[in-house]
Amino acid sequence: MGRRSHTRVLGLWMNGTHVGRWELHPHQGDVLKYAASWVAAPEGRPLSLSLPFTPDNAPHKGPAVRAYFENLLPDSRDIRERIARRFQAGTTEAFDLLEQIGRDCIGALQVLPADMAPPATGDLDAEPLTEAQIAQTLRETVAPPPLGGMPEDDGHFRISIAGAQEKTAFLQIDGRWYRPRGATPTSHIFKLPMGLVGNMQLDLSESVENEWLCALVLRAYGLPVAHCQPLVFEDQKVLAVERFDRMWWDRGGKRLIRLPQEDMCQATATPPHLKYEADGGPGIDRIMGLLDGSAHREADRLTLFRSQVLFWMLRAPDGHAKNFSLALRPGGAYALTPLYDVMSAYPLLGEGPGKLSAHRIRLAMAVRSKNAHWKMQDIQRRHWLGLGQRYGLVTSDGADTASIVDNLVARTPEVIRTVRAMLPEGFPQPLADRILQGLQHAADKLAG
Repeated sequence: MGRRSHTRVLGLWMNGTHVGRWELHPHQGDVLKYAASWVAAPEGRPLSLSLPFTPDNAPHKGPAVRAYFENLLPDSRDIRERIARRFQAGTTEAFDLLEQIGRDCIGALQVLPADMAPPATGDLDAEPLTEAQIAQTLRETVAPPPLGGMPEDDGHFRISIAGAQEKTAFLQIDGRWYRPRGATPTSHIFKLPMGLVGNMQLDLSESVENEWLCALVLRAYGLPVAHCQPLVFEDQKVLAVERFDRMWWDRGGKRLIRLPQEDMCQATATPPHLKYEADGGPGIDRIMGLLDGSAHREADRLTLFRSQVLFWMLRAPDGHAKNFSLALRPGGAYALTPLYDVMSAYPLLGEGPGKLSAHRIRLAMAVRSKNAHWKMQDIQRRHWLGLGQRYGLVTSDGADTASIVDNLVARTPEVIRTVRAMLPEGFPQPLADRILQGLQHAADKLAG
């Protein structure tokens, strides 16, 4: 499709308040203009650390603006093409897609046509759904209706969720599921099984159980992690993840409000296709630098360090910049959000078709002590100690890096017992055994 000859404009809103405009110029490209009223408002804050308020409210232009909006969308080209077909967007470009599905983005942002304001944020407006309706929506998420047809009654249900796998979102009220309408947000993200992935045809048909188990492990170690649970609707299995970018608000009537946040790609103006450090994305150094300015500096830096150690112990290779996020607060303050999207590669390790060699698996961010270490098989205790010393990490009670690592090792047997006790009947036992046995083996290696 050729370049359009006129400037296009979309309005930006947060919880019913006008934030600014996103303009797409035929020659200048992407431009972000904050509304003067938003800059002056008590609740005002930049959309991103990479798009701060400027002297005289000068607009932002170019790659940083484009990267911010690109990161609101799925990474996968196939998923973006399915969204474009489903909602009859002109292209798979961010502007065209968010014009159609930007009403409920990650974080608090709503992207709307320039001449449209969101409905008043007041009473909840949502349609109750049966199990059959949810199951059908999940089927259509993977396989949209033929010939570009729109799903029934879907005109107000347009959401944008970043990431590399199929997902959609719903609202839960008092244990029942709803499809939101108007300005009402979603409360939970539903993630579907990933199936066979990539040219190697890696079997991730149990990705729902894998991610849930990893979340239980992280929480048992004391790390903040998004609450989630596996659910089944007819023949559709999902992981329902409670959104930490949403909060129930009881003043003046119960409503669900959106909480501003951004991922580390947005915070560093990094396009989503560069999310891995090896491809040019942010690594631990860059993120530790951002967390120097966190409202919870010491706790957040320790969480980042512990998460990297546990990703290594779990053989979780996808701890890239899009899987770490910041909650954005009024006046430019920020802090690390809970962890999310963690899956173990232990069930995939082996030799032969559909398997991943243990010698090839790498961390998404290098462990840098004296040198950079990527391959999980080669990383040892001394590398983690060097990494912690690099950042001068000390706990609130004065424990050094060696004590932090030793604490993770010492807690591992109890973590495994706790997690096993939480697994329901019918949970795939081989998956649990591979992950939890691998976790203990890594702890033994880490003990030295």
